[in-house]
Amino acid sequence: MMDLIIRGGLVVDGTGTPGYRADVGIRHGRVVTIGTVTEEAERVIEAEGCVVAPGFVDIHTHYDAQLFWDPTASPSPLHGVTTVFGGNCGFSLAPAGPDHADYLSRMLARVEGMPLAALEAGLDWQWGSFGEWLARLDGNIGVNAGFLVGHSTLRRSVMGANAVGHEATEVQMAGMEEALHQALSEGAMGFSTSRAPTHNDGEGQPVPSRSATIGELERLAAAVADHAGTTIEMIVPGCINGFSEDEVALLTRISLLSGRSVNWNVLAVTAGNTEGTAHQLEASSAASAAGGQVVALTLPHTMSLRLSFEHGAILDGLPGWREFFATSIDDRMAALSDPAVRRAMDARAQSDEAGVLRYLAGWARLVIAETFASEQKEFEGRTVGELAAVWDMEPWDAMCRLMVADRLRTGFAVPIPESDDDWKARAEVWRDPRAVVGGSDAGAHLDTMCGAVYSTSLLGDGVRKRGLISIEEAVRLLTDVPARLYGLTDRGRVAEGWWADLVVFDPERIAPGPLRTRDDLPGGASRLYAEATGIEHVLVNGTEVVTGDRFTGALPGRVLRSGTDTATPALA
Repeated sequence: MMDLIIRGGLVVDGTGTPGYRADVGIRHGRVVTIGTVTEEAERVIEAEGCVVAPGFVDIHTHYDAQLFWDPTASPSPLHGVTTVFGGNCGFSLAPAGPDHADYLSRMLARVEGMPLAALEAGLDWQWGSFGEWLARLDGNIGVNAGFLVGHSTLRRSVMGANAVGHEATEVQMAGMEEALHQALSEGAMGFSTSRAPTHNDGEGQPVPSRSATIGELERLAAAVADHAGTTIEMIVPGCINGFSEDEVALLTRISLLSGRSVNWNVLAVTAGNTEGTAHQLEASSAASAAGGQVVALTLPHTMSLRLSFEHGAILDGLPGWREFFATSIDDRMAALSDPAVRRAMDARAQSDEAGVLRYLAGWARLVIAETFASEQKEFEGRTVGELAAVWDMEPWDAMCRLMVADRLRTGFAVPIPESDDDWKARAEVWRDPRAVVGGSDAGAHLDTMCGAVYSTSLLGDGVRKRGLISIEEAVRLLTDVPARLYGLTDRGRVAEGWWADLVVFDPERIAPGPLRTRDDLPGGASRLYAEATGIEHVLVNGTEVVTGDRFTGALPGRVLRSGTDTATPALA
């Protein structure tokens, strides 16, 4: 007898080939039959009118902490995601243990927008190695999850306070190599690092990985080469402002030393910057010519951002603003109340040095998404420009007055205009083998965005509304492409003998839901959250985790370990 039969759906198997009507039979967590299934089953899902696809694979999340208090990894499975990878951007929870809990918690709160109250209440830090940390999740998660070793965490675990602002000594370098080898042998999926100028720790100082020399990066990349089924993720300044020749050479060298693909994030695509997009993708061409592989991570949609001067995520990347966000809330309120300080901050934000972040400093167009002082509730949903007109002030001055009254808790939405041409330009990149779709950043920037909608945005906007690509190609981009890039075995396709990570969705209804605030984090913290429509059933290892847009409470997820659940893919 089958455990489950999904009957009569359109099977879109992840390979990009045309969908076909078939039943899917599941036993012991795997797909055993695709076709006409006559055998009895304990349960049947009628999928007439729906697509049956592989579960979506998100290779860039920060669910490392959230899984300890929310094993469902919500809301990602509501959007069809069944496999996630964490430990990105150089930030992981292991191999560092309790001695580093305070520093790492404050770093994650600052650089990844995870509420500090949630981290302090939700994590006990009772692990001493990467393997011990992974073991804490075994049997206790609702999705499949693999994790990279974060460079900043690795540095901190070996160098302590000297990880910030200091080059590693030979003894410390050897200690990092040893710790990385151990973590990879215990199942870590690879190595991640960041040299991004926007990545600062809880003290406002550059995160530890930014103090690493090129030689340190090269030695750690070479260590990865000794472990099967691993990968590398990294960020350099040029990911944001355009690659230099030296950065392209570095990405290529890291790929060659490790023998692995290097993926970087994030490639934002607009119709108005096609030359910039082409330049960034040329890094992949250069790496391929040298025998390596470099892949750009790209989002299928425009990310909705919400800014706050309470946590300062993203805003602290503006020139000279890092020092401002390193001060206390009271000191920041005093600074924003000083006209001279305000003028200086605004000037720096408007300068050429701000690069692409200068767009954020168009204060008048920001939308007041949430206020906390009762007398200011009337301004929610209006722009800062409209507020400035009411108060007869310059937009930046009006914005500062509003924030000070809210003790900096005010939330501002960033309107990012997009056109049909923008969507067409993005669709060209989706198809490009030098890019991979994903990078939701789910589990991070919880006060700033909800990236988990990337999959339903691609299917709802890119396919259903705009018809930019076929449903078969969209499913391939969400499943088989990232699964093969990371070397996942028996996942990413609907195939006999493969794990039954499946999503059943209505192609006529699929769409992301509206963004809203949800107060459900440990310590009373809140987050931005979005559900979806059209996702009918989600299965992880043959067990339903989502039915009718609700979590079932089942926790069938598997902790993925390199070399066991992955194999080393050949460089493209």
